[in-house]
Amino acid sequence: MKIAIPLDENKQDVCIVLARTPYFLFSEDGNNSIVENPAAQAHSGAGIKAAQFLVDNDINTLITVRCGQNAADVFKAANIKIYKSANKAAADDLTACEEGKLSELTDFHGGFHGVQ
Repeated sequence: MKIAIPLDENKQDVCIVLARTPYFLFSEDGNNSIVENPAAQAHSGAGIKAAQFLVDNDINTLITVRCGQNAADVFKAANIKIYKSANKAAADDLTACEEGKLSELTDFHGGFHGVQ
C-alpha cells in the first residue's frame, strides 16, 4: 500500500491544505520519501493538479485534513481511499492508519478557488 500525506514546510506535520501543500510524504512498505508538490503554485485548478500528481504516483491511500470535491472526484475515480488526519505529526497518522484507527473522509468542501 502506498500512502500520501500533505506536509507543512517543516516536512513533519500534516498540512491542513491538500492542493497547495508544499510537500507530500509518500510511504510504502516502511520506505518514506518527501517530494515537492508541483501544484502548490498553480494559478488555478490546484486541487485537480495535486490529485492527478498523486494518482500518477500510484498511491492507494491519502491521509489529509480536508479535501475539495473536485480532487475527491479524481481520487474516487482512481479508487484511492481518503482518510481524515487525526494527528499533527504525519508519522502518527501513518501509525494510526496501519492500526486501522483513522476514519474515512466523507465531507468534501467546494474548494477555495485561489483563497488559502
